[in-house]
Amino acid sequence: MIRTIVILSATLIAIPIAAYYYDAPLASEHWAALRFLFGAMATVALICFLTGELTRNYSQVDKLWSIVPAFYVGYVAVQSDWNPRLALMCIMVCAWAARLTFNFWRRGGYHWIPWKGEEDYRWSVLRRDPNLQGRLRWGLFNLFFICGYQHTLILLFTLPSIVAWQGADAPLNWLDYAAAALMLLFIAMETVADQQQWNFQQEKHRQLKAGGPVDPHYAKGFCDTGLWGRVRHPNYVAEQAVWLSFYLFSVAATGRWLNWSLTGAVLLCLLFVGSSNFSEKISAGKYPAYKDYQKRVGRFFPIKFW
Repeated sequence: MIRTIVILSATLIAIPIAAYYYDAPLASEHWAALRFLFGAMATVALICFLTGELTRNYSQVDKLWSIVPAFYVGYVAVQSDWNPRLALMCIMVCAWAARLTFNFWRRGGYHWIPWKGEEDYRWSVLRRDPNLQGRLRWGLFNLFFICGYQHTLILLFTLPSIVAWQGADAPLNWLDYAAAALMLLFIAMETVADQQQWNFQQEKHRQLKAGGPVDPHYAKGFCDTGLWGRVRHPNYVAEQAVWLSFYLFSVAATGRWLNWSLTGAVLLCLLFVGSSNFSEKISAGKYPAYKDYQKRVGRFFPIKFW
């Protein structure tokens, strides 16, 4: 996990620098919007850091992951005077945000006291890593990765909105409609995957609490049916695909199939590789049958590439 974080951080620095020098320049109004967005992001990241340190609940970024993208894209849409393409992009992101926020809420992620709520189990596992022992080391990890890196990433994968604003004069075209349709398709896929996981976990815990014999399907501990029988992380697949589809709006507006705003989607895909590695290491340690599941089912694709 530490190696993954180092690679992600280096990539975060390298790609925007390369994009700055080799892609089409931004106009003054675009730079002004970017400065505001980065200032807002830095402020929110600092609040999350301080809240996490004071409460020892390090899922503060998790609470906002599904919310701030709608604000970022909405801000750009307003600045563009509700350009039709930006308005469509905002609608798509709000649909994504509503679904993901609901899923996080029903898992206990939110509380009426804002800084409380269930903490992601992976943070407690990471706190036991020898490389992160001690208040100073963990505090720096919280500042630079949990809050700093993740909030920067969240902003970056919404920035195709800035490039789409660059092409504000281009009318909506077939690629815009294709991007919107793909986003809806992958939002639906993520909804189904999360519901299947929810149903499985609810029934598993119901049987465990009942104290009687547990059905073998649930006794193994993890869901491997439905979409989860096709790939090991269908929700991760859909999440990555949502933001790759979102990037297509910038292509529709400018005709540039490769532009700097792809940075966020690429980094998100890299993050999910590292996150799935870490999650699967935990699962393989908890559930004896999980290693066989890894052999049978691909991680992100029905055909196994790794």
